[in-house]
Amino acid sequence: MAYKSGFVSIVGRPNVGKSTLMNNIVGEKIAIMSDKPQTTRNTIQAVYTDEQSQIVFLDTPGIHKPKNKLGEMMVKSAEDAFRNVDCIIFVVDESDSIGKGDSMIIENLKKTKTPKFLVINKVDKIKNKEELFEIIQMYDDLNVFEDIIPTSALKGSNVEELVNVIKRKLSEGPKYFPDSMITDQPERVLVAELIREKILLYTNEEVPHGVAVGIERMKKRKDKNIVDISAVIYCERDSHKGIIIGKGGRKLKGVGKSAREEIEFLLDTQVNLQLWVKVKENWRNLPNYINDFGLNENRD
Repeated sequence: MAYKSGFVSIVGRPNVGKSTLMNNIVGEKIAIMSDKPQTTRNTIQAVYTDEQSQIVFLDTPGIHKPKNKLGEMMVKSAEDAFRNVDCIIFVVDESDSIGKGDSMIIENLKKTKTPKFLVINKVDKIKNKEELFEIIQMYDDLNVFEDIIPTSALKGSNVEELVNVIKRKLSEGPKYFPDSMITDQPERVLVAELIREKILLYTNEEVPHGVAVGIERMKKRKDKNIVDISAVIYCERDSHKGIIIGKGGRKLKGVGKSAREEIEFLLDTQVNLQLWVKVKENWRNLPNYINDFGLNENRD
């Protein structure tokens, strides 16, 4: 049997479960997950490999109406992911109507000849099969998608079927990455994202997405199996700094402890994690700061 390979973009509005879906497919945590929209800021490349195929996934930022320079960069990154791929996975949630955001993405999808598949995620929230069938029929009537796959990325339901659908569409091709490789993201980027995920988790709705994490130092000790990591959490206001640190530093300690545990699992070594919080006002509208945090708006 011929070996198949290809590149697949995962697109959709914020908070529909794109990162959860990709993590479930590759079996590892590559993209951070949160119940807050616009969690993903970069186009993250993840690799699924088995004996018959290799699928390279691009998990894109959620497409939304941008409110600042960072938001514009995120939307451009997502829209760029429509190009130069073998197929597109459009993820929606269990809503029984098509909103403005999804309609905008669908209109863009109509303009591309790239094969398109629809994933209706979070179907575990749907009460009955009849309601699910009506949602499937609503999208099928658009005549845009080659196939529609209902899934629950969180629970892993029907994810294997989605992978099989993608495989059937791929052409014969080479293995682009080694079997053991599941992402092209540098460890420093993954570490920074894990820390940012914990900030979103611990601060709930109190701090908006004006938070970035910069890794100042990441070095393994010569004589011990320990990696020393120094990271700075940047926020836009003094009030946000206080919220992140928390009373008596409790929230920052919680962020550090939770992040360190996942970073140790990621790096397979002990980690000494030091966190600081600094204010950079309006950084999301300053291209130099966006680039400093690895969120380059001029990527191809």
